[in-house]
Amino acid sequence: MILSLGSGKTEKQEGLTRVDISPLTKPDVVWDLTKTPYPFDTNSFNEILCNDIIEHLPDIPKVIEECARILKPGGKLKITTPHFSCANSYIDPTHIHHLSYFSMDYFTNSNQYNYYSNARFVIKNRQIIFDGNKIYKFILTRLANKFPKFYETRLAWVFPAWFIYFEMDVVKLDAS
Repeated sequence: MILSLGSGKTEKQEGLTRVDISPLTKPDVVWDLTKTPYPFDTNSFNEILCNDIIEHLPDIPKVIEECARILKPGGKLKITTPHFSCANSYIDPTHIHHLSYFSMDYFTNSNQYNYYSNARFVIKNRQIIFDGNKIYKFILTRLANKFPKFYETRLAWVFPAWFIYFEMDVVKLDAS
């Protein structure tokens, strides 16, 4: 079972539950993602997709906590969001947050600031993704992902990224 939050006009697929606030997108479930708890049982999904939605939501820790609750043990959370250096991050007036390669660290056991949320994940993969010609993308992708702190503090405004991809496994802290 896969859940797509903020699914937009994603096509209907077997095993995929699409959630969106707009009934015009014809989702399986019409739901405002700022309202919790979400209308799903604890431990009910193997995977949750948050494609270009998290930057629109006012309380990211609450959303991540809800994802942790409804994911089955070992379930995956996959997030795409514009990188803070991308013009699209600022063009869209509905974007509330501008995120970084390190933004999801706050939901791991290895971050000193993990007290903002009880949700815990292990980051399995994260990538800063670039747009443009193949050579530009290849060089910048390798550099930015090998040295993300250097890239974000020194190069991001000179060579803006397109988006960030996170793939994280939930860590269940209790029996729920």
